[in-house]
Amino acid sequence: MNKEIIINTIGDETRIAITEGGLLTEYFVEQSDSQRSVGNIYLGRVAKVIPGIKAAFIDVGHKQDAFLHFSDIDPKIEELNTLIGDEDSDLDIDDEDEENNHDKNSVTTQSSYQRSIQNIPKLEKGKEIIVQVTKEPVGNKGFRVTTRITLPGRFLVLLPFDNKIGVSKKIHDPRKRKRLRKIVRSIIPAGFGVVVRTVAANEDEGTIREELNRLLDTWKEIEQTIKNEKAPALVYKDASTTSSVIRDLFNYEVSKIIVDSKKIYKQLRDYLNQVHPNLEDRIELYKGKEPIFNVFGIEPQLRIAMSRKVSLPSGGHIVIDQTEAMTVIDVNTGKYAASMHQEINSLKINLEAAREICRQVRLRDIGGIIIIDFIDLEEEKNKKKVFDELKKEFRKDRAKVSILPMTEFGLIQITRQRVRKSIFQRTRDVCPTCGGTGILISKESLLKDIEHWLRRFKLGKILPKVVLKINPFLENVILKGFFPRYIRWRIKFRIRLYVELDVSLKVDEFRFYDPVTGRDVTTDY
Repeated sequence: MNKEIIINTIGDETRIAITEGGLLTEYFVEQSDSQRSVGNIYLGRVAKVIPGIKAAFIDVGHKQDAFLHFSDIDPKIEELNTLIGDEDSDLDIDDEDEENNHDKNSVTTQSSYQRSIQNIPKLEKGKEIIVQVTKEPVGNKGFRVTTRITLPGRFLVLLPFDNKIGVSKKIHDPRKRKRLRKIVRSIIPAGFGVVVRTVAANEDEGTIREELNRLLDTWKEIEQTIKNEKAPALVYKDASTTSSVIRDLFNYEVSKIIVDSKKIYKQLRDYLNQVHPNLEDRIELYKGKEPIFNVFGIEPQLRIAMSRKVSLPSGGHIVIDQTEAMTVIDVNTGKYAASMHQEINSLKINLEAAREICRQVRLRDIGGIIIIDFIDLEEEKNKKKVFDELKKEFRKDRAKVSILPMTEFGLIQITRQRVRKSIFQRTRDVCPTCGGTGILISKESLLKDIEHWLRRFKLGKILPKVVLKINPFLENVILKGFFPRYIRWRIKFRIRLYVELDVSLKVDEFRFYDPVTGRDVTTDY
């Protein structure tokens, strides 16, 4: 399948689109005021430890403290702490090659989790600690961090203090695996570990040694920075989104990179000239006048990615709703009825939906819990076909994905690794009017609420005064007309009622004020 990376720069914004066979599958945006944080290393300070949730909160100098779960604490943390003044045989393993290696150990088996809990050093408030960001902040939550420090390169991931040697399972040839393991063992210094990434499968010893030396030099600089800084402080900033995408994704499967910025074009060529000269000629500078995303059909696909409803080739569609707790996807047949046999129709739509859902999840970067409501199927073999199709498509995903088989109600449950906000969260704000629910109180209900308040307020009073403030949205139903509603309220409740417009109020909100003191009395009655 033809795979391309298209990079568009407008002002201080860089947009990166990855296509497979012309279809947009991944999308990244980098802005000068909201740069990528995953991979950054901080010298932090323990703000508080909460054993009840098996976690600590670390002050890293940001508004919200970072979240450190006990399962993300390396038992060898004391070796790291020697860098900040605190006291204190290679393992033949197979590590999954995650394109984002920063939190590769965040999911453990139950037994290893229990061991890690038992072996972690005691965390104390005020103690300095070295942590690395594994997840961007989402909503009111701060960074998620780990003490398992990793330094990713193009071919290797350096693991300081880990002593492990791993080779990507995506390198299937046993002879290549053995060769790479042998090369790494011969050059890795004591006290360090390494994961060999997929793109290193055909690289020679010289290239791997050169990469390792670069990573070791970077780690030495980090060590020196840690010794000279006081917590909280940023001691290492990982590559920008553009650089990390090229580092992690640009391999022989990518036919070309097209970029419309001379500056980024030069940066990418210089980088590849150092680490992978054979791929340098795959970078192209776009010189056309029409916007690059229009030429490659990216903009229309981005508009679909922002939509709640996505059409399927046969006429069916999927509906994607994101909530705070999970993402729910509903599959509908639409007008599709190619066969008289309902099971055949449902299976065809479900298989199409499975492929499109996988693409949309990757494109939108949806993380956390995902529930898919497929069209009901009677035969177990057909349910398995849909499940297998999902598993096959999600193998293309760089994030960790767990999928459970289809239930008797046609539901499939998925959990997907969340590293950053989804594209929807990054490009949309919660509606200030409805608070994100998409629902408003009806005008009639609102008018009834005002009447109920006036009735309670009137009890025991003779011609009382009160000021009602409303959003201009309600002006027509309260202030306008041959016999305005507020006049009717005056007569009905024998109240000297005055109405004012206030644009700061929500359309379904009202406030009552004492005209003498100006005090808000809405909640008094």
